[in-house]
Amino acid sequence: MNSANEIRTEILEKVKEFYQAAYHKKQNSFIAGTDTIPFAGRVYDEKELVNLVDSSLDFWLTTGRYAEEFEAQFAEFMEQEHCILVNSGSSANLIALTTLTSSKLGSRSLRPGDEVITLAAGFPTTVNPIIQNRLIPVFVDVDIETHNIQVSELEKAYSTKTRAVMIAHTLGNPFDLNSVSAFCKKHKLFLIEDCCDAVGSKYNEKMVGTFGDIATVSYYPAHHMTMGEGGAVLTSDMELARIATSFRDWGRDCYCGPGSDNTCGRRFAQQFGTLPKGYDHKYVYSHIGYNLKVTDMQAAVGLAQLEKLPGFIEKRKDNFNKMTGGLKKYEHFLMTPKPTSNSDPSWFGLLLTIKENNKFTKQDLVLFLESNKVMTRQLFAGNITRQPAYQGIECRIVGDLKNTDYIMNNSLFIGVYPGINDEKIKYILSVFDNFFNSKLNTQNL
Repeated sequence: MNSANEIRTEILEKVKEFYQAAYHKKQNSFIAGTDTIPFAGRVYDEKELVNLVDSSLDFWLTTGRYAEEFEAQFAEFMEQEHCILVNSGSSANLIALTTLTSSKLGSRSLRPGDEVITLAAGFPTTVNPIIQNRLIPVFVDVDIETHNIQVSELEKAYSTKTRAVMIAHTLGNPFDLNSVSAFCKKHKLFLIEDCCDAVGSKYNEKMVGTFGDIATVSYYPAHHMTMGEGGAVLTSDMELARIATSFRDWGRDCYCGPGSDNTCGRRFAQQFGTLPKGYDHKYVYSHIGYNLKVTDMQAAVGLAQLEKLPGFIEKRKDNFNKMTGGLKKYEHFLMTPKPTSNSDPSWFGLLLTIKENNKFTKQDLVLFLESNKVMTRQLFAGNITRQPAYQGIECRIVGDLKNTDYIMNNSLFIGVYPGINDEKIKYILSVFDNFFNSKLNTQNL
């Protein structure tokens, strides 16, 4: 009879064969005008499936060996000391912000009623943790060229209640980290960098996420790499890493990994609150937390994706450049993002903003692209203060958010993800040509 290891090897070889039979051709075929070009999607090969099945055969269904290896490798890639895996990028944002409310931070901790500067133009779960922790979001407008925070408005946004800044790098374009970091340092504010759309982006030749106190990423299938659902909190501050881990793991004070005991060597020798002295440290809770861990099967997929990540990033940059180059002839009508000074963006998508004209609207372009199998997306919530869920929340708005409104009304984005090859780019650009030919006299462009 074959040993378990021999059977495992046979299974994994069959998984490779299965990928070739089931997915290889499907991933690499494209019929122009028939197949939809998504704005984002999974790019994978047999390695992801092999890791996934290998992990399932361990039947260690919570965080395990793959998660531990992934956290170490991803922290190194992002130039951080600590990576805390969670079950989504939204959970990462929740954990990152909630970490700053910990009583373990003493007088530095955020308390209900404190203000956090953020953007109205973006994804809801950058803002939601502020509200969920009974803090007050202060909404600032964006720069129309970079679609990032308008740094000239930061001082106007500041008040004696301001304690933190929590903003995202819009679609991979880093915000002005010199200005924002200086502002936070001046006023002794925490800075949370939402890097969910910006993995691999650099500013001053350093990875985004390394400038603030804490950062977040997402591994949802639309993002730079995937493990299905998944996300991470990143920091180089040991205290913040311990607190984030506690909030992720039910709020417990113990930081032992699953299946580990007595890492601190004092499991039965400490006093906490009014608990009996020596109460088992594994069941001491210093925070009102959650259970937001990933499974090891997710991390196994992520580890295979991480090998491909540098190539994914370069492909995104290349696709962005090819498409912006191909659309340059329409610059009288389309505004493409301007990379922030001193930055090297790892683009999540290509945001197109319609300039004021009497020939067509954003809706005209969206419907034409969608009807020709080119998928589009909005810049997420548009102006989030106009969304139904946010009516009546306690907040402060700086200025009139006119650029945020303009983007809401006039911007869309299309994909640049690695699954878009030159054949698809050629087709996408031909669709734009057809649209403009139908709307304009191209000789006057």
